[in-house]
Amino acid sequence: MDIAPLPDAYRHAPFAQDCAPRRLLRLFSGKWTTMIMHTLHLGGGASRPGQLQRALPGLSKKMMTQTLRDLERMGLVEREIMQVMPPAVEYRLTDLGREFVEPLEMLYRWGAQHAAALDQVDRNMAMADARDAP
Repeated sequence: MDIAPLPDAYRHAPFAQDCAPRRLLRLFSGKWTTMIMHTLHLGGGASRPGQLQRALPGLSKKMMTQTLRDLERMGLVEREIMQVMPPAVEYRLTDLGREFVEPLEMLYRWGAQHAAALDQVDRNMAMADARDAP
């Protein structure tokens, strides 16, 4: 994926409410949003709720449901109710969702390639927390 240079409007403050960086931040600000999209992508674009929850330790059923509903409202995920007994539900990325997964996957690949930098951030946070502890 070739990325065009950042437009000049996004290189200097102030940043308007409707600028692309702020819109992306709002879109992906949910704690589990990107991980759910990544997991759906890895699963071929679709998953049942139980599979999603098992793939993401620490994700509560309530948070998963809320995040999936938000993604559905945004048009990034669609829910399919299968007509079987008992009824089953499957979530899948929409075409728009697959479009947004591409840059997320680029970011995740960067993280995998720069694990040492992420480890340093974790160490910095731990040291700062230790300093700030009463």
